Amino acid sequence: MEADCVTLKDSGYFSKIILDYLAESSNLKEFYSLYPSIDNFKDAIESKQFPDEHRKILVQSLKGQYKKDGVKVDQEGGVSSHLIQLEAPNTFTVTTGHQLCLFTGPLYFIYKIVSTLKLCDTLKLKYPDYNFVPIYWMATEDHDFEEVNHFNVGDRTFKWQTEQKGAVGRMSLSEMEPTSTEFNTWLTDYSSHAEELKRLFQKAYTKHKTLAAATRFLVHELFRDYGVVIVDGDDQALKRLFIPTIKKELLEEFSAKEVGAQSEKLAKKYKIQVNPREINLFYLTDNSRERLIKENDSYRVNDTSISFSEQEILVELEKYPERFSPNVLLRPVYQESILPNLAYIGGGGELAYWFQLKTTFEEAKIPMPLLLLRNSVVWLNEKQTKVFRKLRISNKQLFLKDGVLIKEWVKQNSAIDLELTVQKQKQQTFFKELVDTAKDTDTSLEKHVEALAAKHLKSIDQLSEKLIRAERRKAGKAMERVNYLKDTLFWNNGLQERRLNFSEIYLTQGKEMIPQLLHAFETPTNDFLILKSAKKKGT
Repeated sequence: MEADCVTLKDSGYFSKIILDYLAESSNLKEFYSLYPSIDNFKDAIESKQFPDEHRKILVQSLKGQYKKDGVKVDQEGGVSSHLIQLEAPNTFTVTTGHQLCLFTGPLYFIYKIVSTLKLCDTLKLKYPDYNFVPIYWMATEDHDFEEVNHFNVGDRTFKWQTEQKGAVGRMSLSEMEPTSTEFNTWLTDYSSHAEELKRLFQKAYTKHKTLAAATRFLVHELFRDYGVVIVDGDDQALKRLFIPTIKKELLEEFSAKEVGAQSEKLAKKYKIQVNPREINLFYLTDNSRERLIKENDSYRVNDTSISFSEQEILVELEKYPERFSPNVLLRPVYQESILPNLAYIGGGGELAYWFQLKTTFEEAKIPMPLLLLRNSVVWLNEKQTKVFRKLRISNKQLFLKDGVLIKEWVKQNSAIDLELTVQKQKQQTFFKELVDTAKDTDTSLEKHVEALAAKHLKSIDQLSEKLIRAERRKAGKAMERVNYLKDTLFWNNGLQERRLNFSEIYLTQGKEMIPQLLHAFETPTNDFLILKSAKKKGT
């Protein structure tokens, strides 16, 4: 495996707000706590206060979650060790989170967790007196089923069909068998590591009752050697720790005010990611997750007949805190309330809405974590690597849009100067002399000559484009290779990691996939990693 990279900026796939953040632009410094350099973690560690009692509740809840989901934790394994460490005051967490996408969904699900592992390793080397536990936060309360019910391998989409509603983590897997059979049938065309993937899918989705349990099992199986601890926020004891913030939200609607003010400032230079509601909470039951809306002195659950007076909803909160579900803007505050967390690792879109939350954290009196961008990867298989090398394009060129890459390839591989550089220079020199002559004769002629110059240079540019198109037609085989690379690595000009499932890589790499990623990753990073598969000797 050969590892190369381009800068995130050169990849062309990252927003202005993320590039400014990575460059430590002064435009963003008021919207986060500390910049996530490894040295800055010293201040984060020293300032983090997390009550011992909360640690005990957290560990008890986590043990109960693993037991409820039917996921056995080896007594000598990494998860068990990390659960013991979490009760100690010198232990902190590094967290990533994601929706419960079927079979992990897009590749970046895996990259998020590996980025978290890498940061924990890096911090342990820098601060050996402390323990750093990698956390995967399952977004079990999310109710956007269409975002989690499928995964893509090659040009195939495997989809789970169900009419269930409400929080996805609570959904039954009783209707998963057709999807499992379809995936197994597709895998019969493959030999290497296909049986491992079949067993993994079947054990996860046909041997567990809920999507939350299946996802916990799947992530545990993939990362059990690294001790990734899996947290389900849909938990009564953990929600009870969050009651003070929920109560503040119900009575003061504080998050809308704070997020609104921050968003107004951010909007002067950047696109706003999320708009707040008046109350950023849902009311959660087994088959429903609906917005809480305040109307005069009462609280109504949207699209239901359920309503509460102020006193009634506070009683409900004390008795059933698990029924109150934070939305995308309060979920980070909940997460930081129940974990001894130092850092959150997410994608560009996630970090963009975290920047809207700094004063919300301050108002809730909960420390905001350091924010790190997850690692990004494009993975070339043997055939793609071979085509890449035959084309003799650069790593940076690989990320160009189709038409731009084709144009650059044609220019760089033509025997003639298709941009007509020499001819342009001669024209420019000629017209410069002509302008000087005109000025000496009659200054009013200067503009006329400049217009003639612009017209002639435009004609040369048009001829250059025709020459490029002619060369492109001649280079048919090379154009096929360019189109193959772009079509297979950048589906509809999107990133590979946002479309393909990890199983496509696993079919060739097997259990070496995650160790290879962990070895190649650097966290924090400003680079987009390119992994190229080389044909093994003797094969």
